Amino acid sequence: MNDVAQPAMAGILAALVGYASTFTLVLSGLAHAGAAPTEAASGLFVVCLALGLLNTVIAWRRKLPLSFAWSTPGAAFLLTLQPVEGGFPAVTGAFIIVAALVIASGLLRPLARAVAMIPQAVAAAMLAGVLLSLCLAPVKAVAEVPMLALPILAAWMLGLVFVRRYAVPLAVLVAAIEIGWSMSGSGTGLDVTLPTLAFVMPTFTLDALVKVALPLFVITMASQNLTGIAVMRANGYEVEARSPFVLTGAASAAIALFGGLTVNLAAITAALAAGPEAHPDPQKRWVAPVAAGFTYFALALLATLAAAFIAASPPILIQAVAGLALLPSLASALAAGLAAEETRLPAIVTFVTTASGITLLGIGGAFWGLLAGIGLMLVLRSRKPA
Repeated sequence: MNDVAQPAMAGILAALVGYASTFTLVLSGLAHAGAAPTEAASGLFVVCLALGLLNTVIAWRRKLPLSFAWSTPGAAFLLTLQPVEGGFPAVTGAFIIVAALVIASGLLRPLARAVAMIPQAVAAAMLAGVLLSLCLAPVKAVAEVPMLALPILAAWMLGLVFVRRYAVPLAVLVAAIEIGWSMSGSGTGLDVTLPTLAFVMPTFTLDALVKVALPLFVITMASQNLTGIAVMRANGYEVEARSPFVLTGAASAAIALFGGLTVNLAAITAALAAGPEAHPDPQKRWVAPVAAGFTYFALALLATLAAAFIAASPPILIQAVAGLALLPSLASALAAGLAAEETRLPAIVTFVTTASGITLLGIGGAFWGLLAGIGLMLVLRSRKPA
């Protein structure tokens, strides 16, 4: 019985923690990119359905603890976007382009190698620059709404001390209690209807390609897909990239039509399903992502309620909760970017350029940060003596 119960509990835990920690980020990112509340709820709904399908079917058929998730860094990136010409339909078109590029990375080895050749330090520094503004939100929330923000921070810190894995879900719970209390006092209520699909007709624009698609593709591949494969290999599983890339790309293209954010290999929660915590026997850990998949199917039913929760919340409060969830990712990205002395300066240039939030020629800071870091690295290498 323990052969099933232990990995099943690990998978359920991975899904619940992943959802509770970052669903606010996904909904806020879609809303910032121009999605209406119904479109954002539809997006969360179809993302959960896609994750349920990918996790259950692939793990079941291949008997591997291969896990899938939404792109937390990708959702964070959406919150840094400047207005995109064409609004959310153009962003949807960009999601489809990202999906096509991910599929191409699975089918065309040169493209996958080109992405893998982006210096890890520069890619990590770009991610850190994207995350910085969001990770400042908890501090700003304390200044703007201290009576609401301080209890959330206190819950998060207590969680870190006693139940580290549940620190962010505890913060979300406190935020939910505060919002529910304020709504009960005002006589308003939350929408508890079942989620529905909202079709978004995509448009394809050069502005969205450069502002959204290309940076999101790099972030998805560098921080999620390639990292996810590395996590699997670190736990003793040899995984070829072709099939996961093609499947996640196809799923991402389909759900983009209903507001869904790109899905990919899990990186942050992958270790829960693939590591010893799931089961001492590596051959029995595949049950974990199957259980996670069924959990995502159940969580999909909460999409409308989750969207109403976000709409009823002060924006700075939701950003603060999201910022707390992203602090470990920021720390990891900074550590990876600054680890090697020879790449430290290009990484810092990438970081400050991305974090500046500049827009030049209609193109955002993430693209220019990546370009500046790689450019400086090439210049420095060309000056080294032979």
